[in-house]
Parts: sequence; C-alpha cells; structure tokens
Amino acid sequence: MRCSPNAQGYRTSPPPRSRPAPTREQFQNKRAQQSGGSRGVDAVDAAGGGRGRAEGALNGRHVKFHIEARPHPVRIASQFTPSILIYNSLRNSLVPTLIDLPTALRPLALTLNTSSFPPPNEPSMILLEPHNVIIRQVLTDKFAKPTSLDQAFVDFDSVRYHLTTPNTKVKTQILLSMALPCWDELVQHGARDVLRAEYGDLLLEEVEPEYNVSLMIDLEKVPAEAEARQSLIHSLSLLKRHAISAPFLSAFAKQRELEATPPPTDGSPAPKGQLLEVHYRDEEAIYIQAGHDRVTVVFSTVFREETDRVFGRLFLQEFVDARRLPSIQTAPQVLYSTREPPLEIRHLPGLAQTEDVGYVTFVLFPRHFTNPTVSFATISRIQLFRDYLHYHIKCSKAYMHSRMRTRVASFLKVLNRAVPEKAEGGERKTASGRTFKSR
Repeated sequence: MRCSPNAQGYRTSPPPRSRPAPTREQFQNKRAQQSGGSRGVDAVDAAGGGRGRAEGALNGRHVKFHIEARPHPVRIASQFTPSILIYNSLRNSLVPTLIDLPTALRPLALTLNTSSFPPPNEPSMILLEPHNVIIRQVLTDKFAKPTSLDQAFVDFDSVRYHLTTPNTKVKTQILLSMALPCWDELVQHGARDVLRAEYGDLLLEEVEPEYNVSLMIDLEKVPAEAEARQSLIHSLSLLKRHAISAPFLSAFAKQRELEATPPPTDGSPAPKGQLLEVHYRDEEAIYIQAGHDRVTVVFSTVFREETDRVFGRLFLQEFVDARRLPSIQTAPQVLYSTREPPLEIRHLPGLAQTEDVGYVTFVLFPRHFTNPTVSFATISRIQLFRDYLHYHIKCSKAYMHSRMRTRVASFLKVLNRAVPEKAEGGERKTASGRTFKSR
C-alpha cells in the first residue's frame, strides 16, 4: 500500500474508494433474491380490509402480486394467474393457484413471505405403502419367537383385520382374517381365485365369524431361509391389496381380448368390456371398464367440508397439469370433474351430482399393465389414490394452521415490544426550566 505524507509529516494511507450507496429498491431486490420470498406488502388484514402490492422470486421467476383484502373471501392476483400461495405437498413446491378462503379463515391475516415455507427437498410427509405395517411387524416377531396372539386392528377404507392363535396351547398356528365392505363385489370379479393363486393352501374355506377371508399360517411349515420368510411375510401383509386387485386384473385380461379382436369396419364404436363397480366406501366407488386400447378407472370421492373441496380441486388440477412435464409424458392421463359424472358412468342410476362430489378418471394404456412387474406396481399405486388425496388435504390444512399460529405469535411479540407514542399537547419545558402548556 502506498502512503503519502500529510501536512504534519505523518505518512497516511489514501482514503478508500467510495462506492455509491445502494438504493432502497436495489436493497429490497437483493434481500428478496436471497430469501426467495416476497417484498413489499408482508401481510394484509382480511377482517379490516386493505390493499397492497408485493413482488419477489418464486421458483426462479419474478412475480408481482396485487393483494386485496375485504371482509368477504380474499383474492390474490398475480401477473400470470389469479392465485394465492399455498404449500402443495403433492409436488413439494409452491404452486400458484386460485383459492377462496373459507369463512373460518377470513378474519386471519394472510402473508406472502415464501421464505417461511420449508425447502422443496425437506421431507415432511410419510410414504403410504400398499402393505399393512402391523401384519408385517407382528408376523416378523412371531416367526422369530412364537407366542400366543390376539390382536384386532383396522386399515384404510374400513378394512378390519384379526390376528389370533385359535388354540392357545398350539402357539405355532396363526389365523389371519380380514373383512372388507365390498367383499361380495370382489368375489364376483374373481377375488377368491386371485387369493387362492397367491396363498394356495393357506386360504381357508371356512372363515372366522364376522370376517370375509381367513388364512391359517403354520409356523412349523414356513421356509427356513430368511429371504423366503421375508417374502412370505410381505405377501401376507398385501392381503388387502391382492383382494382389491381382482377387478383390475379382470379388466386387463378383457382389454387383451378386445385388442386381439379386429375393430368393426362399418363405423360402429369399438366394443367395450363390462363396467366393474367396487363400492369400497360409503358413498364412494371405483369404476373400471376395459376398452379396445385402454382401461378406464374412475374414482368418485366425497369432500365433507368446504376447505376439503378447495384443496381437493387444487391437488387434482395439479395431477392434470403435471402430465405436461416432459419427464412424465408416459404417465396415465388424468381427468377431473365435479358434479357431472364422466361419460363412462353417466348412465348409472343414483349417482350424486352435488358440489361435494368429485370424479377422477385415470386412463391406463397397455404400457401400464402389459409387463407383470409394471402391472403389479400400477395396481398397488392406484388403489392408494383416494387415501393419498385425503391424506395430503389433512396435512396441508394442518401446515397452514401451524403457519398462521406462528405468524400470529410473531405479531403478538411485535405488539408487546411496541412503545406507545406520547400524546402531543402536554406540558413542555423551556431552556430556563419554566413549564408551559401548548394550546
């Protein structure tokens, strides 16, 4: 560093080069880019009303928002779509979508600070598996050390299980029973044949009272190899999955028959298979129909609350939009409609056509079930669709409520730290110490 003498003879360093101070807008832009959040209006009181603007970075895009809060439902509009930012756990990202807040949420304050949301890659939900965890855990323990057993438990879709040792003196024999609300329909579609092909002699003809299917497991006859034992335990934990797979397997087989038949040349529509109905829940059902080049699966689901309908519409719309991504072009086509049933089931009597009923249609092509491994995975995943949908709705509601409570707590801290301003017009003092009152 070069130094130069000053007037007193001391050598000093040259002053550093001065840089222009950043403007307020540059500072806010830099802060918004670092946090990934919004800047401008941070919150709008939906009870008292108000307006404001905000902008920031969202998934690498610069977005401008216009916020307008009134006593009635709040609407937030952006430059590319009317939207409010919510955390969509289906895709682990922030998705702009239109939403009208229900009455219970109107008095609360809305924030647009996206930095408060968890990172996109942060695990926040459990993975629903097609097998039953309790069956897998209990059988693993009993295979290692046989003991007496009597345990009843339930699964999704009102399915009941019962694990017991019928003879307490013979602890090596375990009876596994299951009850399904739609068992009679599954039997018509070949469920018993599917279970017999999967479990063989383990399937009993006489079932336990109040149950639909029973398996007798003799621990003295199980394989000695650890890998074979784990395979048997995994197969037993998939009892519900194998039973409900019967109508899907029947539709896949029918599609192969229709595909082998030449299509009509007189202009008439191609023949279709029988419409299979599975009423697996109260007021909800699965409809499966085989076509010449596809298998159509329709889910009817009921949303009990207004907020569930809003979240359900958002998530199902994401299913429709996600297929446009290049990475999942081979995924099944997904269609969603409310009130009006799809054409495949519109002729059925007694279908509900209200606002709280939604219909989701999956179009499966031969590439989704021709290969046995792919067919197994397709059936396992599509069975869990309804459970996953409502599970995501509940998790999203819980997450939004927790963020609102956190935001309200932070606002209360700010209010507690605030110092009220002194009222003007009180007594004042002059330089000499005299006091006077201003009028």
